[in-house]
Amino acid sequence: MHERAREFAEAARDRYGLDPAVEEFDDGTRTAEDAAAAIGCQVAQIASSIVVTDGNRAAAVVTSGANRLDTVRVADELGWDGADLAAPETVREATGWAIGGVPPFCHERDLPTLLDESLLTLDLVWAAAGTPDAVFPIDPERLADLADAEPAAVAES
Repeated sequence: MHERAREFAEAARDRYGLDPAVEEFDDGTRTAEDAAAAIGCQVAQIASSIVVTDGNRAAAVVTSGANRLDTVRVADELGWDGADLAAPETVREATGWAIGGVPPFCHERDLPTLLDESLLTLDLVWAAAGTPDAVFPIDPERLADLADAEPAAVAES
């Protein structure tokens, strides 16, 4: 297992008592489509962790791979004037993870977190486990609980 995926698995065990079944794919899971093809699931089951910022604050949004993030909706949900996708260095500073491998929890610091409400209609989702090539399955309700995430309408309509 890649060192960063191992670090995520250890953090999940230490912080939450969760032993994630991390799977790694040589072909990578960098996009939701790639991940779904590698796993053999629907694109909607890919739980992508995205960091947004208003220039001063950062938040995490866990969205379905089948949806495009609506930053106006995200800003409204967070009570911000606006939101943009965070730069790679901001993502790493806020979460401790690099873009493409950001898990939905086990971040470097506490972040307000929103969860794409469409994920809650699924029985199982797959989320990044510390690297762009590692994912783990989880019940979306459990994911929301561990991430302390608020369900929200964050997808473009």
